[in-house]
Amino acid sequence: MRCSFEPLAKGRRPLAANGLAAIQRAARLLLVLCFGTALISCTPKPPPLPADVEVIRNVEYGTGGGQTLRMHLLRPRALPAEPLPVLVFVGGMSDYSLPSLARLVQRGYVCAAIEFRIGDQAPFPAPLEDCKCAVRFLRAKAPELCLNPDRIGICGFSAGGHLAALVGTTGGIKELEGQGGWPDYSSRVQAVVDWFGLSAYLRMVPDADFVKYVTPDDPPFLIMHGDRDPVVPIEVSERLHTALNQAGVETIFKVVPGAGHGGPAFSRPEYTNILDIFLDRYLKPHLQPSSPPTPRDESRRN
Repeated sequence: MRCSFEPLAKGRRPLAANGLAAIQRAARLLLVLCFGTALISCTPKPPPLPADVEVIRNVEYGTGGGQTLRMHLLRPRALPAEPLPVLVFVGGMSDYSLPSLARLVQRGYVCAAIEFRIGDQAPFPAPLEDCKCAVRFLRAKAPELCLNPDRIGICGFSAGGHLAALVGTTGGIKELEGQGGWPDYSSRVQAVVDWFGLSAYLRMVPDADFVKYVTPDDPPFLIMHGDRDPVVPIEVSERLHTALNQAGVETIFKVVPGAGHGGPAFSRPEYTNILDIFLDRYLKPHLQPSSPPTPRDESRRN
């Protein structure tokens, strides 16, 4: 029987404090390049999704600051018999990001593009609580959505990468779960993809430091960072990679030579291939990757 799911509510007013404008300004270029789909930033309308991908829009997944939080779910129109692994995208719900996520849906994933609180009206740990709530929701609704609750990954770039890394390193810390909903379910994830992750919280709030929470039971990490990033120093990712390695956590750190804060270099096949292999290895454990991941340690480009 084909699973079906209807959004819990539609037409709600937008979050007053979701503060996603800065992330969304970069989303058309950065997300698209990371996932290897070409878009032109001045395109007047988002390109159509592939016919074999459906979107369930504005699914309410919890509450934050007294307001509802939403996500867009992308999944195959023809669902397989087995539950599908999930990838949570921390970067907003722009229509321009959906075609890029659709590439992963065609590779056998369900993708959830989530909205979350950020900004002066939502100090840390509010955005982390929202991300964790989204994971708990997906786990709670796994039977209805045909999801595998034991195979949930999370990814993001820049501030979204920072939050994805925090979700990965704070599993099981009750004080950071929040009150958004679905308290009987775990917010742990099985894989983290962090592209040049950092936010202002890391500079201003010591508790927002993902390295502070690293423990040996953290999930595998894929970290990518351009060696010419003018916004987020590459040392931030190096520090996280070192801490994970020292804790015995599986981690791949890939330096992208010549790349800045995102950019065309991230769309090269060698990097999208690393992403695909990593996700398949840890979210589709029944599959054997076609080639091994890149080495655990990457040297800096001088």
